[in-house]
Amino acid sequence: MSNNLIVGFSGNISRPSGTRRFVENVTEALAAQAGLQHVVFDVEDLGSSLATARSVTDLDPAARKVIRTIVEAEALVIGSPTYKGSYTGLFKHVIDLLDPSDLRGKPIVLTATGGGDRHSLVVEHQLRPLFAFFEAFVVPTAIYASGRDFVDGAPSSAILGRVNQALAEASLLISARSFSAAIAAE
Repeated sequence: MSNNLIVGFSGNISRPSGTRRFVENVTEALAAQAGLQHVVFDVEDLGSSLATARSVTDLDPAARKVIRTIVEAEALVIGSPTYKGSYTGLFKHVIDLLDPSDLRGKPIVLTATGGGDRHSLVVEHQLRPLFAFFEAFVVPTAIYASGRDFVDGAPSSAILGRVNQALAEASLLISARSFSAAIAAE
């Protein structure tokens, strides 16, 4: 099932958040390229029922709706701030609630933010294997950005180059999925 949305999900646990803002920018750009609508969530949007949930059914109705929107998305833009070399614990808890088949074949753009270069491999060593487990189509170009990669809140030209490459890769995957779905419907 599809909801014709590009969905961003950020693992940040506070607002305002540079990570969420970055995920919003990438999600909006991908949606514009794909001709789709977009929405962005973060851990905070799942509310207090997340902390004690052992399955999606344990979440309150609003949180279940967020999960359903993520699962039904045409593509995802995933981002997390980096803490001690990895994504946030509550971000992982959200992903742990998903069924292993929920993201199969879904195009995903990986992003992460952090305090410095020491964290830059979080996308390759933490996020990519996580979504490979779900058999998602993670685009080859991942984007890590530290504070110095933003000027007045906007990504630098070096980061924009990586963003544009990831968007082109994701757009190809979205088009291929749409084409396959159209063929299957015939």
